Amino acid sequence: MIVLGIMSGTSADGADLVRVRLEGRPPEVRHEPLERRSVPYPEGLFARVRQAQQDRVLGPRDLAQLHHDLGRFYAEAAAPFRGRVELAALAGQTVWHEPPGVTWQLGEPSWLAEALGVPVVHDFRPADLAAGGEGAPLVPYPDLLLYGEEGVRRSIHNLGGISNLTYLPGRDAAGVLAFDTGPGNCLIDEAAARMGERYDEGGRIAAEGRVDEALVEAWLNHAYLRRPPPKSTGREVWRLERLAFADRLADADLVATVTAFTVRTIVNSYRNFVLPRGLDEVWVAGGGAKNRTLMAGLRAGLPVPVRSFEELGLDPLAREALAFAVLGYLRFLNLPNVLPHTTGARRAAVAGRVTRPSV
Repeated sequence: MIVLGIMSGTSADGADLVRVRLEGRPPEVRHEPLERRSVPYPEGLFARVRQAQQDRVLGPRDLAQLHHDLGRFYAEAAAPFRGRVELAALAGQTVWHEPPGVTWQLGEPSWLAEALGVPVVHDFRPADLAAGGEGAPLVPYPDLLLYGEEGVRRSIHNLGGISNLTYLPGRDAAGVLAFDTGPGNCLIDEAAARMGERYDEGGRIAAEGRVDEALVEAWLNHAYLRRPPPKSTGREVWRLERLAFADRLADADLVATVTAFTVRTIVNSYRNFVLPRGLDEVWVAGGGAKNRTLMAGLRAGLPVPVRSFEELGLDPLAREALAFAVLGYLRFLNLPNVLPHTTGARRAAVAGRVTRPSV
């Protein structure tokens, strides 16, 4: 089956779309990526998504309009694939994630189904939430099928708006560990935005600033960082306004300090929860893999090789869209697609709803 996976991360910068050929059933699912395209949100849509994520006051009409405008955006972004895919899997845009009570992804899938003329699998998180899970992370099972290798203890790390990892002890599903470590690019993006930039390209701004080590140490006392997995988090927790005394810093010093803090949260997560299990290597995907300052900090802090997907000949922006394509494929086959012990759910969910085109 040829599947289109569509992912919008917590960075809210647009959508990554991956067309992939998938064959077989677990534990052997073969994949052949065919093409990827990335489409940024228009400036106005980007601002409205950020407004929703930051809990700014929006009425029902505004949220309804945003839901359908995102649906239209996905339909337009996917239009070049019409006639070349048999199924689409839509992650949607998370605007609120606060387990165990709520998770909410926007983007009306009917527009996408109509544009492509194929079924669309969507709303993956609520089924796991209802089964007692966090509704995230959902990609560990696809990660196992795609990247698990017998005899290799590998971590697949995603540096999106939120940082998350999947620890793969070979091909053993029972040994998979996955969780959100905390902030990824979100605090860095927010700090860069105060300087008129959407993000810190290449980590250039952070490299020019001075790190306030005392603030980093104070922020590391955050309760979430001490919680053991399974756990997930989002922008609801990680905002500059919620970091004590962040307003003491400005410009490059603020970017440098939140970058150093992000590095420490990730390194500490490995030291506390992953390294005791044994680890051979870390593969890094997501936009943050292009941040040289962030990557240098991880390489300095971790005792194993840390390589970006790009260095491995893989597409760093395709990982999550590809994972959701696998999730959609398994859901369409009516097979479990979530490892419950990685989300804390009571049972394995067949996550996702299916919307079909009108004709």
